[in-house]
Amino acid sequence: MDALPDADENRDDDPRDAAIGDDIRLLGRLIGDVLREQSGDELYELVEEVRLAAVSGRRAGERPIEALRDLLGDTPVGVQIDVIRAFGWLSLLANTAEDVHHERRRRLRREAGARPPVGSLPASVERLVAHGIGTDAIAAALRTLTVTPVITAHPTEVRRKTVLGVVERVAALLDRRTRLAEHPIEAAEVEDELRREVLVLWQTAMLRLSKLRVRDEINEALRYYETSLFRVVPELSADVERLAREHLGTSIRNGGLVSMGSWIGGDRDGNPFVTAPVLRLAIESNATQAYGHHLAELHRLSRELSMSTRLITPTDELSALADAAMDDTRFRGDEPYRRALRGMHARLWAMAAAVLDDVPGPEPHAVLEPYASSDELIADLDVVCDSLGSHGAGLLADTLVDPLRRAVGIFGTHLCSLDMRQNSVVHERVVAELFRVAGVRDDYLDLDEAARVEVLTAELRCPRPLRGPDAELTDEAAGEMAVLEEAASAHRRFGARSIPHYVISMAHTVSDVLEVAVLLKEVGLVRIGTSTGTEDPRITSGLDIVPLFETIDDLDRASEVLAALLDDPLYRQIVDHRDGWQEVMVGYSDSNKDGGYLMSQWALYRAQRALTATAADAGVRLRLFHGRGGTVGRGGGPAYQAILAQPPGSVQGALRMTEQGEMVAAKYSQPVPARRNLETLVAATLEATCLDADHLVVQLGDDADRFDRAMDELAGIAHETYRDLVYGHPRFVEFFRAITPVNEIASLNVGSRPASRTKSDRIEDLRAIPWVFGWTQCRLNITGWFGVGSAFERYVGDDAARRRLLQDMHERWPFFRAALNNMGMVLAKVDTGLATRYAEVLVPDEPFRDEILGRLLAEHDLARRWHATLTGSDDPLADNPTLSRSIRNRFPYLDPLHVMQVDLLRRHRDGDRDELVERGIQLTINAIATGLRNSG
Repeated sequence: MDALPDADENRDDDPRDAAIGDDIRLLGRLIGDVLREQSGDELYELVEEVRLAAVSGRRAGERPIEALRDLLGDTPVGVQIDVIRAFGWLSLLANTAEDVHHERRRRLRREAGARPPVGSLPASVERLVAHGIGTDAIAAALRTLTVTPVITAHPTEVRRKTVLGVVERVAALLDRRTRLAEHPIEAAEVEDELRREVLVLWQTAMLRLSKLRVRDEINEALRYYETSLFRVVPELSADVERLAREHLGTSIRNGGLVSMGSWIGGDRDGNPFVTAPVLRLAIESNATQAYGHHLAELHRLSRELSMSTRLITPTDELSALADAAMDDTRFRGDEPYRRALRGMHARLWAMAAAVLDDVPGPEPHAVLEPYASSDELIADLDVVCDSLGSHGAGLLADTLVDPLRRAVGIFGTHLCSLDMRQNSVVHERVVAELFRVAGVRDDYLDLDEAARVEVLTAELRCPRPLRGPDAELTDEAAGEMAVLEEAASAHRRFGARSIPHYVISMAHTVSDVLEVAVLLKEVGLVRIGTSTGTEDPRITSGLDIVPLFETIDDLDRASEVLAALLDDPLYRQIVDHRDGWQEVMVGYSDSNKDGGYLMSQWALYRAQRALTATAADAGVRLRLFHGRGGTVGRGGGPAYQAILAQPPGSVQGALRMTEQGEMVAAKYSQPVPARRNLETLVAATLEATCLDADHLVVQLGDDADRFDRAMDELAGIAHETYRDLVYGHPRFVEFFRAITPVNEIASLNVGSRPASRTKSDRIEDLRAIPWVFGWTQCRLNITGWFGVGSAFERYVGDDAARRRLLQDMHERWPFFRAALNNMGMVLAKVDTGLATRYAEVLVPDEPFRDEILGRLLAEHDLARRWHATLTGSDDPLADNPTLSRSIRNRFPYLDPLHVMQVDLLRRHRDGDRDELVERGIQLTINAIATGLRNSG
């Protein structure tokens, strides 16, 4: 592979993109060198021949499937595994080169003094001012803005932690090599280091030996704090304050601008491995990470701030801190900052020791009184900053101490907010059992909704517990109550910020929410008191109760359920106690699986708009929590456009959204992309908050109602088309399980959760992740387009006015434009030739295969044609040259992987139980997912 890839393969019309071709060629050559050294000339020549066939076919605009079959068809499976590994690692390294190149381009733009890029805070402020938003209004929004990315353990990250470490080192070396272009000796040394990393990759197993445990998922998430978040989040906070001073002419302070959340260790929905001990582990691991960071920084500052009273005069407050530190070492007698910081370290260490069995870092020099809260530590850090400023060392305060002060304010001693989540059907079973044990009633599950609400409301008025000390509960109920008891313990030990939300999956009704309130009352997280001067019950809650609406029907009824909840006097007390905020989560994944792409998008939009109006009518502030995944079929896509496409008025200065699977590493494994991603979220949230409903009315005018009616009709047709095939065809599940490796995906060790909620074979019970993952592997990706083409075709017919209306919607309506743009990204990744190959080999019933595949391909053709008609371009990526270039660079190396996957799946399903065949299938799944960059 000396010529891998050759000059034509990665040439771009823009000369600024030449560097990425150089990087990919270098990495390809290094893989070729290692392959030849490690496995010999014969394997090297085969891989090179396969590569040339794949590249030449793609370059000629053809699909090289037949040529690749001829080359690989008779190859022993052991050799195929090495070929899979070669192309898998090449895809991974090509992705890494892309990432480095994107950052290189952005850096060059900054150095050239280009205008701030879209998605940056300066650009958003400029845009708001251009729309007539006053600087005072922008500053007011920034003062209270909150953005919370919530990291989940959804199992779509196929790369091992070890591999991610190599990727990070390769990225750093490629960046360093670019900067050494005029220093050939140093550049050659970097190339040698790259060669070593490639050798490490080649001798590293792609696949995990065992399935991930929740413990592993917790540790994997925690690494991102060290790699980026501890540094980037405080920096962004400081930069926002600087922007306010320099561009808005005012001072702001918003310590909660960005905070992190997590589901890992608290998400029990369908995961039997999340138990009370696991919740305790998650909370303590988070706290250990936070304490470890703060203690290490205090220890570092105690070494670095060596100012002497022989040269400076500290403030009296700083001197008092130093005197209270009980550090009598004579070598530090004239160094008050060192003594003060050592005392602060000792107090924080004592605070940690009270709640952790193993406090990270060195023990302090003395035993001091522990801090009562992190606020006391912040106050002491303020003393240090003020004192430094008093003798001309403000630069040290700003660059050394202030980042820690901000980090303590942001991460506290809890690190992140850990959400709990469970399915509503579990709650109702547990509540029914508690009612039975307490003698309240035995028939709770048989009651209708109104009767359930009446029973639950009565229970919320009653302070006595439902359980006695000797109550005998089923394993399910005992396990659920143990988790809740552990959550209550976490509140006592680490504060309410440690677990601030309880999410109810598959919420349908008011009783689904009130059941959780009853369960929380059992452990003291919902408390009953009396109003002042009356005997009326007064209910307070230590955490938000968050219904998650996921199906199309539930989204349609969401505002009705919320209105009924807020009309309930007892529940309204809970909301009022939570500062008048009600959080509602909307699910992108299950709504897509339930209703198809277009109906899901429209149902989510309508639901958010209706929820916003309902909350406003009730005088409640609404915070929407977006359950988005990495792929478009699970709510993925560019975050900036997605936030601005939300219904006007729905953002309201607060945004929570999940960060899942492979996207977590892509966004947070390095400081630069982490900073860019978080700034984009803040910038988009700021714009969406300030550009409220009145601005969209001006933008759309009298056409808003016409657009709504058009979308109602379009979504209805798309929904009908989707349901008719996916749920209406009696053998569609059979087709799905045949053409995709969904059954084999279940054996891939990428997460702790089972692939299905139950043992049922129904699509309804299959998790959205393997549903999307499977369609991605066979390159049909139906979750991002199926039904849309028929909707446009039937809606327009021969009516030119309707065609112009849809084109106008694309031009003027952010929601519709984002939906089409995201669909375009999916269509660009579909490969009908490869999908046909999967079907021909893996679906043996020819009439059945041709029927289903024919409908899919016909619908795909309609989607492509209408996307071109409405956007004005045959290229679905006309407005996304970066992704277009990425696809040209990566996709030739995926073709051999798909050809081998199909062959290995056929052998395995024909009864070949050779361990190498199974391993080969898993390797192709891993390598294809890595190459495509999003999987589920």
